[in-house]
Amino acid sequence: MVLGFVMFEEGLERRAANHVPLTPLSFLRRSAAVFPEKTAVIHGTQSWSYAQFYKRCRRLASAIAGAGVQPGETVSVLAPNVPVLLEAHYGVAMAGAVLNAVNTRLDAKTIAFILNHAETRLFIVDAEYMDVARDAIAISGRNVTTIEYHDPEQAGSTSSFGHGDHTVDYESFLQKGDPEYKWRRPADEWDALSLNYTSGTTGEPKGVVYSHRGAYLNSLGNVMTFGIDARSVYLWTLPMFHCNGWTYTWAVTAAAGTHVCLRQIERDRVFTLILEHGVTHMCGAPIILNMLVSGPTEARLPHTVEVATGGAAPPTSILSAMEALGFSVTHLYGLTESYGPSAVCVWQEEWEALNLQQRGSRMARQGVNHIMVEDIIVADSQTFEETPRDGTTMGEIMLRSNTIMKGYLKNGAATDESLQNGWFRTGDLAVRHADGYVEIKDRSKDIIISGGENISSLEIEEALYSHPGILEAAVVARPDDKWGETPCAFITPREGAALTADEIVEWCKKRIARFKAPKTVVFDELPKTSTGKIQKHLLRERARSLS
Repeated sequence: MVLGFVMFEEGLERRAANHVPLTPLSFLRRSAAVFPEKTAVIHGTQSWSYAQFYKRCRRLASAIAGAGVQPGETVSVLAPNVPVLLEAHYGVAMAGAVLNAVNTRLDAKTIAFILNHAETRLFIVDAEYMDVARDAIAISGRNVTTIEYHDPEQAGSTSSFGHGDHTVDYESFLQKGDPEYKWRRPADEWDALSLNYTSGTTGEPKGVVYSHRGAYLNSLGNVMTFGIDARSVYLWTLPMFHCNGWTYTWAVTAAAGTHVCLRQIERDRVFTLILEHGVTHMCGAPIILNMLVSGPTEARLPHTVEVATGGAAPPTSILSAMEALGFSVTHLYGLTESYGPSAVCVWQEEWEALNLQQRGSRMARQGVNHIMVEDIIVADSQTFEETPRDGTTMGEIMLRSNTIMKGYLKNGAATDESLQNGWFRTGDLAVRHADGYVEIKDRSKDIIISGGENISSLEIEEALYSHPGILEAAVVARPDDKWGETPCAFITPREGAALTADEIVEWCKKRIARFKAPKTVVFDELPKTSTGKIQKHLLRERARSLS
């Protein structure tokens, strides 16, 4: 300890009065006390005030504890964006357990791996997914008590009781709990809060562990970044199982906003809910934006809806169409390991004077560090030295923050590899502009090396998306005897568009360097993850198999 600071330590230790472990659970307690009658959750014809929402979460915590789940054990939930999953984001941790929200598009074998790896004690499952859940439990060999949620808003949904397994009805389970349950905040804010599994595209999925501290800070950062307050109405178009809904599961509650659940994303339903409930905020991958602008022409919304999108940069044409409908788009960047958003393309007033193309190119950048992220750099992957801010020199995006995961569950080697030299290595390749804004050029595994030249698949995709007849596009490397690799474009045409490969290649050659244009064009539907991200690993396999 520095000698001069000794006097500021003696008799000034941490006490219960001046050092309280941070947890996002406190957001719900406060909102229920300050806004008890305010609508917290809407799901179809159902709704709950903050006082009611708080009581339901406390009931859930009490019931979980009563079922024998011990602090630090895992409760898994397999459900779409319905109230049960939102309640689990509070009730599970209030019981001292760790929430594992499971991707609803996973197969039984992968879910079985997760149940075993997480050592799941209790499994809450939406009725629609009971068959795959039972198969997963059978494969896992675990003796897991299953709580079935029967959604009254799901037409044709039927109960699956009577199969002779350990299945309990969710509402009945909830009624066993105490609405005044005296839950305890974590003893240490570094305690595990939730467990999220990566996509596992290069092997078995890795379990990313979040702390109470990280979730608390990231949630408040989202409140400030996205401008959420008690008047906000948030529509759940982003899966809650994806990075715990980018922590908006807690952020909206922190501001005492209203959660509008949406079981299945359908374009007409989204517009209906926006108008019916006065939705002000929503999030989603670029595919959601594409869906909103690709249907019948809609009248401009009567109020502005703030939309945060992540993943690949939205094409300029999509941004323009969204603006015309009344949506204001903010581009975010992040990973499961960083609680979702870790960079944001902060709007600058001088961009107002730019033309649409120039403005779109600025808005498509991943931007600067999220307010709760201590630092973001673009650096050499070997030396960790920062690259010049010249907009051309590529390096790897690295992050340092209180909102970086604790690590990978039961995988110390992978944790050590990702958290090197005081930085989290993202694996994303980017440049940094003179103004400090980061712009991704590719994933390290997605860069195409053709004849010794690095080709960005994202640059080609931007050129493709500017074509009026292209709905979706993805570019990957295809092995080539002469060049090593060449760009291979997979394209989904818009309805009614008659496209040819030659036309697409010529379109690209007029917009980017000719050697970067695709050498192969395949027209087909693109495979996607449950969060709308295009599965390039599957496309790379297809490109390798092309004759």
